[in-house]
Amino acid sequence: MNINEMKVLVCDDSILSRKKLKDSIVALGCNEVFEAADGEEAISKYKETNPDVVFMDIVMPKKDGIEAVTEILKYDASAKVVMASSVGTQSFLKDAIKAGAYDFLQKPLDPAQVERIINNICTQGGK
Repeated sequence: MNINEMKVLVCDDSILSRKKLKDSIVALGCNEVFEAADGEEAISKYKETNPDVVFMDIVMPKKDGIEAVTEILKYDASAKVVMASSVGTQSFLKDAIKAGAYDFLQKPLDPAQVERIINNICTQGGK
C-alpha cells in the first residue's frame, strides 16, 4: 500500500491536536484524513469511512478511547488503532494495549513517530 492511498481517521477532543496531527499526516502525502471529536463519533466515522489506521486520544468526552477501540475492534478485528496519551495518563496505555490497540504514542505527538507508524502499516499492506 502507498501512503497516498491510505485513509486515516484522527480522533481527539482537542481541535488543535486534531489539526496538528492531520497536517503532519497530509504532509506525508496522505490524501484522505477524516476527523472525529470523541469516541462515539470515531466509531461512527470508522464504520462510514473504513480507514486503514485510526489515531485516537484516550481521554475524551462521551466515549473514551478505550471504549472506542474496543467497539471498533468488535466491528472490525483487523482495525489498526493507535492510541495517544499525554503525560500523566500513561496508566491508560496498558488498558489500551489490553483492549487491542495496534500501537501508542505519547503527546505531544512527534511527526517522526507518526510517519514511522504509517510507514509500518504501508509496508504490511494495510488492513
